[in-house]
Amino acid sequence: MLTFLARRLVTGVIAVVGVVVVTFFLSRLTGSPAHLYLPQGASQDMVDAFNQEHGFNDPLWQQFCRFIGDVARLDFGQSIWQQRPAITAVTSVFPQTLLLAVVAMSLVITISCVLGCIAAARRFRFLDKLITLGSLTGSSIPDFWFALVGVLVFAVHLDLVPTSGQSDLSSWILPVATLLIGPVGALTQVVRGAMIEALHSGYVQRARASGLSHRRLVYRHALRNAALPIITVAGDRAAGLVNGAVIVGTVFAWPGVGTVMVDGVLNRDFAVAQAGVFVIGLGIVLLNVLVDLTYALADPRVRVS
Repeated sequence: MLTFLARRLVTGVIAVVGVVVVTFFLSRLTGSPAHLYLPQGASQDMVDAFNQEHGFNDPLWQQFCRFIGDVARLDFGQSIWQQRPAITAVTSVFPQTLLLAVVAMSLVITISCVLGCIAAARRFRFLDKLITLGSLTGSSIPDFWFALVGVLVFAVHLDLVPTSGQSDLSSWILPVATLLIGPVGALTQVVRGAMIEALHSGYVQRARASGLSHRRLVYRHALRNAALPIITVAGDRAAGLVNGAVIVGTVFAWPGVGTVMVDGVLNRDFAVAQAGVFVIGLGIVLLNVLVDLTYALADPRVRVS
């Protein structure tokens, strides 16, 4: 098991480095940052001095070799826009994004498991049809559309929550709702399907014949044995919260990695964009390792194999 996790961690880190390398070359296609940071009509001498100061006048292969050496030391360079180390600019706001993702994902798993179990236990009844309709609708709603409509309805017209920022508890409502609306819809359907199969298995039928209560039968026996596909989809949706973080940062001005990365791209701050990709990629790799460990905890057969 440890060998498998170590192998997954190494391959994941290699993939992250590959993505950062691709980001390095793609970011250079946007043009020189000198045209943004120097006044309009700046002389060529001023442009050359700016590029010399930040290392943009060297051939691309030299910039790349220097970049690889710096990444090996976790040094992504200085942020032109924020005038501080790029990795500091990203890691300083990463806890806010992580906290938002943890809160949203905890609610996603709780709500989906409850709704999916109820739908499976009442298969083809009115409540099952209602939950299925609601979950399919939720999984079909685009995140950005839900965020904009939420601001328009609940913040502008009804004045129930703030439009942006992170002031008090009410400012969490729309960002969290934006992140969980899609994953709840998709995961509820997965829980329902896995639970229907588990509830019709032989061991559950024998447990029901022995007189176990319906609640204990559903949430203790069937749910644990149906956990593997649920964990798989939950892990995939948790990694997908990265896209949601960008939307939340843009629409709600949430002080997180999404906001910093968008501003870094708009300001041609190559170092911040590369550091953001690295931090997010590393977080996804660690999340995949955590999912593998959860497999082993949920099903002893995984530990044995």
